[in-house]
Amino acid sequence: MAHTYSPKQFGELIGKSVATLQRWDREGILTAYRSPTNRRYYTHDQYLAYIGVVAKPDGRVVLYARVSTRHQRPDLRNQVVALEHYCQQHGIIPTDRVQDIGSGLNFHRPGFNQLFEDIEVGNVRQLIVAHQDRLVRFGFEWFAAFCARHGTELVVMNQDTLSPEQEMVNDLLAIVQVFSTRLEGLRSYRRALKHALGEKKDSP
Repeated sequence: MAHTYSPKQFGELIGKSVATLQRWDREGILTAYRSPTNRRYYTHDQYLAYIGVVAKPDGRVVLYARVSTRHQRPDLRNQVVALEHYCQQHGIIPTDRVQDIGSGLNFHRPGFNQLFEDIEVGNVRQLIVAHQDRLVRFGFEWFAAFCARHGTELVVMNQDTLSPEQEMVNDLLAIVQVFSTRLEGLRSYRRALKHALGEKKDSP
């Protein structure tokens, strides 16, 4: 008999929660088998298919746009218009338009997370963005490699006009703030440690 996995075992194998597997099963993304007692299970063939999955030839073409704050909604519309124009010029018919409002340092954007989940299961044939920092501020190469591994063509228009400089300044300030807080915490820790060692040294 071929090796099988319970939802928990299969989830641990591919790094997904049981809740995600249940949703994928309902949506037909990754359908579980059923035992005679109606219990879900997965096969080793499904695991092999999962780790080797590539985008389907008829997969979706997704336009992704992002800005950091709600005040930038006009910039968001400009991105979408530019992406649509790019598609018209190159004879591309987009199937989905994903828009997020959130920092490029934030990897918990709803549209972003759903997009990469869809890429992971082979549902996105092409992803088009106006500028690489519309996708992520840092680590773009990792996400580009992720797309390549799953057969998704990542197209970057690289239009600097669609990458607001103020966003970059705000993101850099946020990074400086994080490190400043950590440094202050480290200084406080050192002061407390010196104080504790001094008390220990003075004690009989």
